[in-house]
Amino acid sequence: MPPARRGASGGPVAPGPVPGAGALREAALAHLARFSTTESGLTRVLERRLQRWAQRATHAGGDADAVLAQQQGARSAIAGIVADLRGIGAVDDNAFAQSRARALARGGRSRRAIGAHLAQHGVAAEQAGEAVRLATADVCTPEEAELAAALVQARRRRIGPFRRPAGPSEAADLEASDEDPAPERAGLARRPPSDRQRALASLARAGFAHDVASRALDTELDAAEEMIARLRSG
Repeated sequence: MPPARRGASGGPVAPGPVPGAGALREAALAHLARFSTTESGLTRVLERRLQRWAQRATHAGGDADAVLAQQQGARSAIAGIVADLRGIGAVDDNAFAQSRARALARGGRSRRAIGAHLAQHGVAAEQAGEAVRLATADVCTPEEAELAAALVQARRRRIGPFRRPAGPSEAADLEASDEDPAPERAGLARRPPSDRQRALASLARAGFAHDVASRALDTELDAAEEMIARLRSG
């Protein structure tokens, strides 16, 4: 909590009256002018505003029970404010979910990670599921989108088809081999299994299923780049 403001006498400055419905509505509109959020998110913003007021009021010497009663009374206006703003379209959970899911999918987030992100913002499970489904529907199937997102993560982590080129000793071994595997995949195929397991674990932590992660690691470089470009083309 930031330090309390001090008056001329050195004591804490009284915070003024508890924010009423008008002040809370103005705070909500100011927040929406800067940020996209959900009904749940906006509710939390307004509740935090009241909490900060209560902390300042108590610190300034206000009676704790009286401050709490005022805080709870002001809180009762929040639901109506949020409902009014929803009614005029200022806050729209569905629009938030679709916009955020689209951006996250193109950024390489798994469906599981996107769903968790939307849930954290208070988007209903059914709404979140539909947003995830529609996020890339204009450019590819859900399965293709999930694989492409895994490839975005693979490129970011420099694993699979995007791993760094083999060192001199490894390159010499490949030249001596009777086989002539694709350069993008040969290094990964000849590396210790533990390296592949670490790559799989990295993608698993990002929310990708084992089969999706495995396919991403085995994708040819050109195909991987093409899939990523397609994912981001919509």
